[in-house]
Amino acid sequence: MAKVKHWLEPNPSGLYVRPADLWIDPSRPVARAAVTHGHADHARSGHGAVFATPETIAIMALRYGVDAEASHNQAYAYGDGFERGGVRFSFHPAGHVLGSAQILMEYRGERVVVTGDYKRRPDPSCAPFEVVPCDIFITEATFGLPVFRHPPTGDEIAKLIGAVRAEPDRSVLVGAYALGKAQRVIAELRRAGWGAPIYIHGALERMCQLYAIHGVDLGELRLVSETDKAEMAGQIVLAPPSALNDRWSRRLPDPVTAMASGWMRVRQRARQRMVELPLVISDHADWDELTTTVTQVNPKESWITHGSEDGLLRWCELTQRKARALHLVGRDLEEEA
Repeated sequence: MAKVKHWLEPNPSGLYVRPADLWIDPSRPVARAAVTHGHADHARSGHGAVFATPETIAIMALRYGVDAEASHNQAYAYGDGFERGGVRFSFHPAGHVLGSAQILMEYRGERVVVTGDYKRRPDPSCAPFEVVPCDIFITEATFGLPVFRHPPTGDEIAKLIGAVRAEPDRSVLVGAYALGKAQRVIAELRRAGWGAPIYIHGALERMCQLYAIHGVDLGELRLVSETDKAEMAGQIVLAPPSALNDRWSRRLPDPVTAMASGWMRVRQRARQRMVELPLVISDHADWDELTTTVTQVNPKESWITHGSEDGLLRWCELTQRKARALHLVGRDLEEEA
């Protein structure tokens, strides 16, 4: 059996697959890149060729100007893939955002899974995580400390709806990242029975349209810029976090400021952002989900990256699981959490 270290090279710029001459989620432009999902700390413009799911290719076209129609950019459905340099690559659901994928590599009898970012909670806006057995499991650890245990998503959505109904003369303004979080909050609201129009900042419009094109029903959305202020009393408004305390928010009737993020578990972060209604809704696995996933995958070795590597590394040590920490650059722990 080949030794992974001889053909898969962790590099500060990403993971380099030597026999395939291909990178996974590189932070700089390369000739060939396999991309797990569309967030900016994993995807970017400038690559010679991109290999990803159709949804990720579409997101990269919208966000970074990647030519989705170019023949050198190849899209693969879940379960499908390609071979290069003797390495077989395939894409499997990661449960993070629309089109997010784990990348399985098979080479000379070894199986390596690169998860990118992932979560285990049900999410009506994307395909659920799939456990993929492997020899080497490369996992994120954004919330890799025992203090991070996310509450049930339904409870946080109920809190949001309750806040709107408690003060019908005000709106509730939810800060939610433009890719993934905003669409998930909208889809969760619809699942909870919120049938009223949801009002959005213009910066969210095109991504919401892309989700709708790919089959995610978000219901009726209205632009704040095209709506009278009085009409938004007793309603839910979504905007990028940067707009929460911006002049733009003056368009709204006395908004209650909320934010949807796993980091809202940390009270100091909520205070720093002047958030009145913190909503602990994360698109990353919490501590229990990380440890459960490693247990279920049961790899010979785990490689841990971007996050609280030391916490998960210590847990692996205590449970007699072989593990090592990677140190990749360009991974933003605040973005899209």
